[in-house]
Amino acid sequence: MPDHVDSIVEAWRRERPELHVTALGQLARLFRTAHLADLALVERLAEHGLQPGWFDLLAALRRAGKPYELKPTELMRATMLSSGGMTKRLDRLVDAGLVERRPDPDDRRGTLVRLTADGLRTIDSAVETHAENEERLLSALDPAERKRLDGLLRKLLAALDGE
Repeated sequence: MPDHVDSIVEAWRRERPELHVTALGQLARLFRTAHLADLALVERLAEHGLQPGWFDLLAALRRAGKPYELKPTELMRATMLSSGGMTKRLDRLVDAGLVERRPDPDDRRGTLVRLTADGLRTIDSAVETHAENEERLLSALDPAERKRLDGLLRKLLAALDGE
C-alpha cells in the first residue's frame, strides 16, 4: 500500500532519475517508525511522572540488581549519554527523589548512583507499562514478521556498530 514516503521517493525519481533512492525510502520509514514509537512510549511513561530520558537511566539501575546502583560511568555506557548530559539527568532525578548519589566506598573520589525506594517503585511500575506499550506498538506484525524484523535490524545494527 503506497504511503507518504512513496510520494517522496517517486518525486526524487522523477526529478533526479540517476539517483538511487530506494535506501532513502527505507530509512525514512525506519526513522519515522522510530520517531512515532518514541512519542508513544514517552507519552505512556509520563503517566508515571517520568520525563523523557529518565526511563533508560532508571531501568539501567534496576537491571543492575540489588542494591540497584552503578557508577556514573557505567550509567553513561548503559544510556549512551555524555558526561554533561548524565550530570543534568542525575540532578533532575535526585531532585525528583528517584535516585540518590552516595560516596563509593571503594574509591574516595568516586560516587555511586542508587535507586531510592520511590525510584524502585516507579521503575517497576513503569517497566510494566513500557513492556505492554511495546507489545501494542508491534501488534501490527505477526510473530514470524516480528522474528524476521528482529533479525534484519540485528544485522543492520551490527554492520553500523562496526563502522
